[in-house]
Amino acid sequence: MSDDLDLFGGGETRRPSPQPDERREPETPDPAAPLAARMRPRSLEEVRGQDHLLGPDRPLGRMLAGGELSSCILWGPPGSGKTTLARLLARRGDAAFVAFSAVTEGVARVREIIQEARVRQQTSGRQTILFCDEIHRFNRAQQDAFLPHVEDGTVILVGATTQNPSFEVNRPLLSRAPVFILEPLSEEAVSQVLEEALTDPDRGLGAMELAADPEAVRVLAAGADGDARRALGALEAAARLAGEGGRITEEVAREALQHRFAIYDRSGEEHYNLISALHKSIRGSDPDGALYWLARMVQGGEDPLYLCRRLVRMATEDIGLADPGALEVTVAAWQAYRFLGSPEGDLALAQAAVYLATAPKSNRVYRGWSEARKAASDTPGAPVPMHIRNAPTAEMEAWGYGEGYRYDPDEPGGVARQEYLPRELREERFYRPGPHGLEPELARRMEEWERRRRDG
Repeated sequence: MSDDLDLFGGGETRRPSPQPDERREPETPDPAAPLAARMRPRSLEEVRGQDHLLGPDRPLGRMLAGGELSSCILWGPPGSGKTTLARLLARRGDAAFVAFSAVTEGVARVREIIQEARVRQQTSGRQTILFCDEIHRFNRAQQDAFLPHVEDGTVILVGATTQNPSFEVNRPLLSRAPVFILEPLSEEAVSQVLEEALTDPDRGLGAMELAADPEAVRVLAAGADGDARRALGALEAAARLAGEGGRITEEVAREALQHRFAIYDRSGEEHYNLISALHKSIRGSDPDGALYWLARMVQGGEDPLYLCRRLVRMATEDIGLADPGALEVTVAAWQAYRFLGSPEGDLALAQAAVYLATAPKSNRVYRGWSEARKAASDTPGAPVPMHIRNAPTAEMEAWGYGEGYRYDPDEPGGVARQEYLPRELREERFYRPGPHGLEPELARRMEEWERRRRDG
């Protein structure tokens, strides 16, 4: 690839030949296409999930509703709707949609797209949405080369990425293309997608006259990990197993999730299968399984920094305070890998995986955090007790802010006789130490502190 900053400019002006991605999409897609492609939403009303982005008072929702096109970055996990939203932007703004993958295509193709967009704009006035999938795969010089063409309106850049854009996308580009964060689809949203695919006679499986047990739909939705594309691939596999006029049972659904069909993105499926195997091997205290699945992912080309992040999550989710050193080891492994790179840094990941697998397990912090978040959602207006409020002004002190607060380190045993939760949550206990590792000692300390607060 060229090192020139003007990577996409220059060249003789010529009339573009029509590209498949530029044509307006037909209402009825190719019946031979995978189910996920056929069921791609054609309007904002058909989109499921992402309510935090698509509401009428949200920036992306307003952009889609009004057809006012501007460059943006869509950050989210696979199957969350990045390509769909980009296509809807093009449809609403009557713009040409040209897709490009930073993984499989090079700068020469982007130069062609820019030139074609310039000619299109001059001859018909029609705008072009350049959808750059995996935009983080471009290096900084290549990302900078988009800037003049975004600024002069030659293209409207919609970048899609599964990686944190604040790390992977240039700041000048981020300043011109706001980031919209897509979340994994909820199980309810995935279930809606599946139900619609089952009943749609034109694009979906309605013509097969399938029956699907509610539990089967739930299994497929839960097994999709928030990925609508994966869910629809599994549903299509289940439909093949059940046959026309058949019934998709829970057993058929579970079998479909394990099958590898050509219609499905194997790399995507294997990604989730392998990370699941690694996580469950560590949770099950099997260092051999942990090393094997880690090696499979590293040798398969998985991003080691993604593996670092997952190991850190396992340290907090499955081990927690049973062994606080687990978090230190996994964060150190991340730092070591960033310092060493591959292959030397891979050993730091292996060390962290073995440490996690052989550490005592506890999900009590994970469970306590979930309960605390629920309590915070249920009681968003619970007032802070007066004695632990801040009193930075004389007026607030006169109003009773901070009155009666006792400084714990000065109290016998280091614990004062006072409460710290709102009155309505006074009896709640979110963190309950388990029986493994360090947590029995933490339980003993907490019991002693509770006794001191109660009895003084």
